[in-house]
Amino acid sequence: MLAMDTQATISGDRPDFSNHWMPFTANRDFHREPKMLCRAQGCHYYGERGQQILDGCSGLFTTPAGHARAEIADAVRDQLLTLDYAPSFTRGHPQSFRLASSIADLTPEGMDRIFFGNSGSEAVETALKVALAYHRARGEGGRDLFVSRERAYHGVNFGGIALSGMVPNRRAFGPAGPRVVHMRHTWLEQNRGTMGQPVHGSELADDLERLVALHGAENIAACVVEPIAGSTGVLVPPQGYLERLRELCTRYGILLIFDEVITGFGRLGHNYAAQAFGVTPDIITMAKAITNGAQPMAAVAVSREIHDTIVDAAPEGQVEFFHGYTFSAHPASCAAALATLNIYRNESLFDRARQMSAHFLERIASLQDLELVTDVRGYGLLAGVDLAPLERPGLRGHIAQKRMFDAGLHLKTTGDAAIIAPAFIMETEQIDTLIDTLRGVLVELAD
Repeated sequence: MLAMDTQATISGDRPDFSNHWMPFTANRDFHREPKMLCRAQGCHYYGERGQQILDGCSGLFTTPAGHARAEIADAVRDQLLTLDYAPSFTRGHPQSFRLASSIADLTPEGMDRIFFGNSGSEAVETALKVALAYHRARGEGGRDLFVSRERAYHGVNFGGIALSGMVPNRRAFGPAGPRVVHMRHTWLEQNRGTMGQPVHGSELADDLERLVALHGAENIAACVVEPIAGSTGVLVPPQGYLERLRELCTRYGILLIFDEVITGFGRLGHNYAAQAFGVTPDIITMAKAITNGAQPMAAVAVSREIHDTIVDAAPEGQVEFFHGYTFSAHPASCAAALATLNIYRNESLFDRARQMSAHFLERIASLQDLELVTDVRGYGLLAGVDLAPLERPGLRGHIAQKRMFDAGLHLKTTGDAAIIAPAFIMETEQIDTLIDTLRGVLVELAD
């Protein structure tokens, strides 16, 4: 049975669209042609007419265990009735410590100090401050320059905008935040159509050494990368690329930060991309799938050495790290995350994602014969499909995502790239339906 608010919408009682200023949305276009999600269950959303919409992006990379998990909802309800809110400033509650321990069980060895926030953007901001605090605690306060990449996405706070290599996200707000220089992105023509890690491009990591030569290692705090650049269209790192970044960061005393807001929690068939690629950073940011999308939450995993350096540098009885949020480690979010991690573990969902990857990537690769498709890429259960642009960059992608919704498929597009990230609970037949629907829409758009 449909929920009450869904029934009301189906009967014609739409909400007033005028007050909600929607994020990352062409609001005027949405008001003319709204795409509404009114209910969700398993691998599907349901629209205003009750129509079924296959979720091909796990919400927004948030919901790999499927929608409306009763275990998570029950845990949140029980927590709200037990302890609805507790400040994390000078006070603690049991769930936050339990969750930190559970996350530390998943992170690479030694990365077991966990700081909580509420979004990927906050996690990135936290990671930047940790890097600055660490170098100052070591007596190297001059290290305040960050290295990022073209086509990078690291959230929308001013730190993330400064790191960003996606032009529209920077253009609207001008220079702000910390000092940042950018390496080149890793997309290369000769890697077109590669599933898995491409062969060409490991030398692009040497951009970091060029920046060291230009700015001085003594001035660089950290190198910040998404192991797979997700939001720009899924750029998988070339073989040897991340290993080279790790080598250079270690050589020059630069912290290596992996932004795993998308890749964390099984998306690549491992706990984190760090384990999938066999490269251990100094700091990992995570969010999205930490609660299966059921509650806002983020976390930053920091190496024990970084944490201890910052803490030990402060006088006894003084706050060691002047940073945090009102809703850091919110009890309900902690309960949701603990229930989510139990689902991942009890249902072996990370292993399932790894096992499903071969079929998923094979089906993604099959789209290369389409007239509109200019490139396909993928790793694990994450893939990008580039579409031939129209007269304005991004217009093709915008039209495509609307047509896919009308055809019963939810996907994210960034510019003219479609991004596919199915839930780990999807069956093979549902992946086939996803790709077949995508193919049908792209064929129609080419006519």
